[in-house]
Amino acid sequence: MGTFIRGLRDLGYVEGKNFVIEWRFADGNYQRLPALAGELVGLNVDVLVTGGTAANGALQKATTTIPIVNATMSDPVGNGFAKSLTHPGGNITGLALATTDMSPKHVELLRLIVPKLTSLGVLVNLGNSAHPAVAKSITTNAQRLGIKVRILDARNADGLTRNFSIMKQERTEAVIAVVDAFFISQRREIAELALKNNLPSMFSAQEHVEAGGLMSYGQNLADHYRRAAAYVDKIFKGAKPGNLPIEQPAVFSLTINSKTAKALGLAIPQELLLRADKVIE
Repeated sequence: MGTFIRGLRDLGYVEGKNFVIEWRFADGNYQRLPALAGELVGLNVDVLVTGGTAANGALQKATTTIPIVNATMSDPVGNGFAKSLTHPGGNITGLALATTDMSPKHVELLRLIVPKLTSLGVLVNLGNSAHPAVAKSITTNAQRLGIKVRILDARNADGLTRNFSIMKQERTEAVIAVVDAFFISQRREIAELALKNNLPSMFSAQEHVEAGGLMSYGQNLADHYRRAAAYVDKIFKGAKPGNLPIEQPAVFSLTINSKTAKALGLAIPQELLLRADKVIE
């Protein structure tokens, strides 16, 4: 959220002077979201800012009048957050992710590093309503290539540890972690578990690779929060969220952690290094 604050500063807002933020954190525990949403709505704030599909769902149930700006929502139309991307029509707007559409790319990139890949673990949080569709997309694309897929549901730290043990026992050869607020909060733990269990790991968010994961391909989530500040500015100036088009991702970046690759005993193909937007040494 630091980039969100910087985005507001760039637009002339100074915290404590012309705006105040009431922070609430679920720390990856989605069961806390309804209560936190209720608290914020009870404060009668001017706008609600959040990230992720689960948080959006909780806020949507808590209010149909207070504007909601979501920096990282999945399939806003399919999840019932908007009538359309160009004209949301309700009290929710912001920026969308393209997690499902990226699934084929994630499988393709993993195969470049693990050419003989035959078994893949997919780490999901089924408390996130967007994850079943993403899991289905990954499974479909991987199976076309003869890759066996194991879907693993993790909603807390114990679930992460348990599922990595399952992957080790089943001799899974690589893992994809679907983008999720809880997984990002546990990014260092996930990176350590993947390395400990000798698993090449693939993510959507660059933050995972900066924490020690192997590779990511997707949107810049920090930039999404910076751009969300522009939505807040427009709403402060009188715009209705239902009239503000939801932005779709236009730029995707590939990040590789070469230090992690070496620790896993993997050679990164030169063609992949040349395609990378960022290589962490």
